[in-house]
Amino acid sequence: MRKNKISTGRPLAMVTGASRGIGAAIAEELAAAGYDLVLTCSGSMGKLKTLAKHLEEEYGVSCMPKQTDMGKWEEVRTLFDEIDELDVLINNAGISHVGLLADMTPEEWSRVMDVNLGGAFYTCKCAIPLMLQKHSGRILNISSVWGSAGASLEVAYSASKGGINAFTKALAKELAPSGIAVNAIACGVIDTTMNACFSEEEMEELRREIPADRIGTPGEVAKLALHVLQSPEYMTGQIIAIDGGWI
Repeated sequence: MRKNKISTGRPLAMVTGASRGIGAAIAEELAAAGYDLVLTCSGSMGKLKTLAKHLEEEYGVSCMPKQTDMGKWEEVRTLFDEIDELDVLINNAGISHVGLLADMTPEEWSRVMDVNLGGAFYTCKCAIPLMLQKHSGRILNISSVWGSAGASLEVAYSASKGGINAFTKALAKELAPSGIAVNAIACGVIDTTMNACFSEEEMEELRREIPADRIGTPGEVAKLALHVLQSPEYMTGQIIAIDGGWI
């Protein structure tokens, strides 16, 4: 399955940005479904190793935690040097930037684009040849409702997620003849640390805008992710929203 590893015969999934929030929830959902896992994070290796140990002990699967900056090509390429095959790729790693576009530096803009959009390109570039070997595979990109609606004060984040949506639709057309499905989940307001920049009052104001009258949970996104992965291969190129009826 992986270099220097004995194959278990179980499917292998990679989840990027898996140390917390949506990524950690997806990792647990996949482990419970019997997937071996490659899990990445950029700087929270303590949390990632703890999660990997928990998943191995709880579900009897194999986990490979790796510190990888998904916005850097060389680090992603090095990560894939350790992987011989791959069945599922979950592009979850992402960063946000809140503030006026006029106040944003070119470096801040580039960093958001490198991680959120560039990272998906890097992983897909490496994963696709592995999936082509089997003529099968699933790629799932974690996007945002802001990728289609746009958000004031989050222009770079919105642009990166809009890029992910277009990337998903285009790549799905490219890979459909090879039996590889590519879809995306567009998240609304989910209870993660990405919202830590907002005050309790601001979060309450957001909640009142949502018809479901609550903030979504990472576990709900994870359940949807597994459902998408288990859907017929003919479902590809879709951007599926989970937002409580908000947008």
